[in-house]
Order: sequence, then structure tokens, then C-alpha cells
Amino acid sequence: MSFVSDAPLPLPGMPDATPTQPAFQMTLIGQPQPVRIPERLWRSWLDNPAALARFESKRYRRQHNQCWPWIGGVSSTGHGSFRAASLPGPSRRGTVPAHLFAYQLEYGVIPRLGWSNTDDAVLCHQCDFAGCVNPAHLLLGTNRINRSQYDLRRRNITSPLADVRGPAGRTRAIAAAIRTGLDRNENLDMIEQRIHEAEQSGMPFTLW
Repeated sequence: MSFVSDAPLPLPGMPDATPTQPAFQMTLIGQPQPVRIPERLWRSWLDNPAALARFESKRYRRQHNQCWPWIGGVSSTGHGSFRAASLPGPSRRGTVPAHLFAYQLEYGVIPRLGWSNTDDAVLCHQCDFAGCVNPAHLLLGTNRINRSQYDLRRRNITSPLADVRGPAGRTRAIAAAIRTGLDRNENLDMIEQRIHEAEQSGMPFTLW
């Protein structure tokens, strides 16, 4: 994504008075409909204790190397959906992908992030689980890389990408299993068993 300015070039020796373009990110909720979010808004949300508390209440933390499932709202793409703020207008600008919030909370705001062109920056799930919000499992890449990795791994029947319920179905099933365990005050081992069963229930059957 590029910005085009029609402002005239400054004369030699004169200071450049052209205003600096604000940094934007492109965020995606559900269907591919990009929404511009100013960097200053991201910073205000990431520094807001109330927003952080709400976010953490929807993120189920496990060991560092494991997926951290999102147990809140889920978009049609299987990614967590987090309402960082309530902003006016039909664009849902205050609702953002939970994994994007998690990544920036850990590593800082990404100055500009796109979701359309093949070389625009996107966050890639190295674990292939769309509902994971563990920042250690997220890698900043491009749409081109993300698509090529998907094509390589989607035929692996042990991968989350092979789940017969689709990304959204898998995320919702795992989240429901965790919420059930939490509601019943089960210990961590019992909740882990629920997660394992929810993961396995979506794996395809084979003839081998």
C-alpha cells in the first residue's frame, strides 16, 4: 500500500513543509474488508489497563511452547475477535483480530500492516491454529509467504489446517471445551484433556 502526494517539491534550500502521513494498519475481521486504524489508536488501546484486563480474560495461557487459545468471540476466518474499544460508525474500527492485539502487546505496534497485496505484511501463525494468541507462535511475514506455507501444510492430516470443521469450527470447539472446564473449576490437567479431545474430534479419518 502506498500514499501518493500531489504537494509540490520544496525549492532548493527551503525546508520541506509537506505534512507527514499518519501511520495506518489494515485490520481484517471476518470477510476480507480492510479497515484503517491509526497507530495512535493502537497505542492507546495497548496502554489501557481496562482493555488489557478484558483481553487477558479471553486468552487462555498455557506453557510457552503451547498454543494459547482464544475463548472469546470468533470471526468467520477462525481468528479471535476482540473489541478493544467501542467506536462510532459501521466499520467496527474498535474490534480487532485478537492475535494482532497479542503480537503488538508483546512486541510493540507494527507501523503499517496490510491485508490485500501479496507483499503486504501480515501475521502468520506458525502453529497453523487460527485461534492461537500466543505471540511466540506469530511471525510477521507477507501474504505471499502465508499462502505458500498454507499450500505446503494443508495436506498434512495432523495439522490444524486439516480440521474438518474448518478454522472457525476448530477455534470455537476448543474455546467451548476450555470454558466448560473453567466453569466447573477443573484443574489444569483436566482442562488439557478437554483441549486434546476437542482438537482430535476434528481430525479427518484415514484408511491407514
